[in-house]
Amino acid sequence: MTAPTTLRLATLDDVRAIDELMKVSTRDIFPRFYDAQQTASSIRFIASIDRALVEDGTYFVIEADGELVACGGWSRRDKLYTGSGDAADDARLLDPATEPARVRAMFTRSDWTRRGLGRQILDACEAAAKAEGFRTLALMATLPGLPLYEHFGFELIEHTQIPLPDGTLIAGASMSKPIV
Repeated sequence: MTAPTTLRLATLDDVRAIDELMKVSTRDIFPRFYDAQQTASSIRFIASIDRALVEDGTYFVIEADGELVACGGWSRRDKLYTGSGDAADDARLLDPATEPARVRAMFTRSDWTRRGLGRQILDACEAAAKAEGFRTLALMATLPGLPLYEHFGFELIEHTQIPLPDGTLIAGASMSKPIV
């Protein structure tokens, strides 16, 4: 039997634990989909917390027995994903009437996958984005997340190669979903 879980908004006190969770999740799950170089590069460039998500109050964590076992969130800002590097308009607020909210930084500890935690986080993201007037969610998925996003109702826009700042490419998918 597994411990009960609690979904809550992340706080700045969680940043170190979130960063560790992201790195452990990537280290343990990505090798099933990517080679060693792609995994190492993903740990460095994708598995790092964007503090703006926590500061904006749009990032969630799930705890079990006082440990973080999953995390993820959404953004009302223009940045699509952490590994995209820095762009001048990353902090620009999106227009909920014409632009999609961004689902960002979804990670689950490998021993907690397939238990509905990602769905809980996506439900919370969708509800929060809807409350702010957004009508669509968009994301850039890595391969481990595709089954979750497809099951949640995201539709593929296109398969793509995600360029990381060190020149490494990883397979991914641009996806979107209307908010219901």
